[in-house]
Amino acid sequence: MKRPILVALALAAMLGFVALGMWQVERRAWKLDLIARVDARVTGRPIPLRRDMDPAREEYRRVQISGEFLHDRVTLVQALTQEGAGYWAITPLRTAQGIVLVNRGFVPNRDTLKGRDAQGPDGEVLVTGLLRVSEPGGGFLRANDPANGRWYSRDVTAIARAQRLGPVPPFFIDQGAGPHPGPYPLGGLTVVRFNNNHLVYAVTWFALAGLSAYAALLLLRRKPA
Repeated sequence: MKRPILVALALAAMLGFVALGMWQVERRAWKLDLIARVDARVTGRPIPLRRDMDPAREEYRRVQISGEFLHDRVTLVQALTQEGAGYWAITPLRTAQGIVLVNRGFVPNRDTLKGRDAQGPDGEVLVTGLLRVSEPGGGFLRANDPANGRWYSRDVTAIARAQRLGPVPPFFIDQGAGPHPGPYPLGGLTVVRFNNNHLVYAVTWFALAGLSAYAALLLLRRKPA
């Protein structure tokens, strides 16, 4: 291949790598801003929950709402937590605004909530927790199977349909840790973590851009054969 073509290819590669590096720099700035905003939501004072809140914009916002749990409509969703493998106890909360699904927390097995004493408080309760986006479809390589009661993700629409709850908002509440009659459900296990490797990616792309520029310089300096 002729030298001018090789030089042109090296310079094109350099420009492409620079563009990728700049994109990663922009992504890093966006991710840092997202982390700061989420941290402020998680640690901020809880606000009253509204059914029309946009979960895409308000996820991890601390919210509060009062209502009555429908313990006979609990749905157990498989979970893997710092406490080990088990289930999330997704329980409908009847409020003045309608039904809202609440993840009351982790239970180690399906029998944990059997018996009236183990289910939780009756009557009006105040729920404080984090607003979370619905998880439609299922988990990794495992689709939800409502007919057989096998749930791998917290798909609020499908859970509400299976439990015949009527319309529910497209989010659920991860209930925080707090006093309750027994050890389970164990709330406050929400994991708030965002991968932020954009600086490493940016350095890699810029290094490749430098190598491409160096290759182009060597080709330009090489004496014709």
